[in-house]
Amino acid sequence: MSALKDKLKADLSASLKSRDEVRLRTIRMALAAINVEEVAGKEARELSDDEIIKVLTKEAKKRREAAEAFGNAGREEQAKAELDEQAVLDEYLPAQLSDEELGRIVDEAVAELGVSGPQAMGQVMKVVNPKIAGRAEGGRVAQIVRARLS
Repeated sequence: MSALKDKLKADLSASLKSRDEVRLRTIRMALAAINVEEVAGKEARELSDDEIIKVLTKEAKKRREAAEAFGNAGREEQAKAELDEQAVLDEYLPAQLSDEELGRIVDEAVAELGVSGPQAMGQVMKVVNPKIAGRAEGGRVAQIVRARLS
């Protein structure tokens, strides 16, 4: 079993004992999402830590988007609950890259490929995505690449 999944299970037990409802609910949801991903496809398999991070990143993004939707609808209590869950998930994710660090990685990729113009966006994204793996949201990366290429 991966180290991250072990940590989630240990934290689940700890939050159950400490009666931390938000943490308990969030970790259960995360483990359920991981289990769904493990049995998806033709064959059940164990996820690696990198794959688990991708699942947790997806779940954190869902929480962020739901909080925004609840906030726009004037449902502050639900928005806060979603943000609390996202904060728990963020503890298990790698630190996000700052805009400066992300810009530097994009600049290196553009220089390495020697490309310019918006038509080269796909090429640059192919080089950048493996380097940032889970440390920046795709929309943020695309926005910076688009700005650098225009």
